[in-house]
Amino acid sequence: MPSAAHWIVLGDIHDDLQYLEEIPDLDQASGIIVTGDLTFLGGVAAGSKIIDALAVHSPHIYAQIGNMDKPELTAYLEEKGINLHGRARGLYPGLVLIGVGGSSKTPFNTPSEFSEEELGALLEKALAEAGQAEHLVLVTHTPPLNTACDRLDNGTHVGSPAVRAFIEKRQPALCLCGHIHESRGQDRIGDSLIVNPGQFGNGGYAIMALEPDPAGGKARLSAGLCCAREYCTINCPLPKN
Repeated sequence: MPSAAHWIVLGDIHDDLQYLEEIPDLDQASGIIVTGDLTFLGGVAAGSKIIDALAVHSPHIYAQIGNMDKPELTAYLEEKGINLHGRARGLYPGLVLIGVGGSSKTPFNTPSEFSEEELGALLEKALAEAGQAEHLVLVTHTPPLNTACDRLDNGTHVGSPAVRAFIEKRQPALCLCGHIHESRGQDRIGDSLIVNPGQFGNGGYAIMALEPDPAGGKARLSAGLCCAREYCTINCPLPKN
């Protein structure tokens, strides 16, 4: 993808990086963004293995816990300077990431779940840290409610009301999410593009790109779904890469 900069977006890894080597030109990416669920009920021992494997391909990693990661993983990511949960990170001139990991409450009592009030407070904390940004990108493990990115197989929407409310009010340019594996797809809330790459263990990922304006105006931020599998069966609207 011709651009000044582009990032690979992964989520719902669950200890499974079998398709990592199938991402074309991974080493040429400007960095890797992980939306959450590095592990399956794991902590630092399991999560550090994932980060180490990604670091072989890029020194620029930005990651946060998902609901299936133990809370202790946040401290490890923070120590490495790559944590997104409740934080803001400058990614590129004019481009800032803010993040909230974990998920809303589920029936399964997974390790990292938050109330809607807690998610909303974490989002506002991260936004305050971000300051002014030409392009604001929200990275949230749990998707916003009532979109194409938060539906279970039976059609029930299970996303976060707090995440949706934040997007409606703050209108980030882009929201990168995950959590609902079967709801890989894209949608919009106002001017905000919502992208759920799907489970990486099934080959799903996304590319986010920042392309300069030849006329010297505002750079263009975009994102699209990709698949690392030769034969994609996971609701992928694109051919392999």
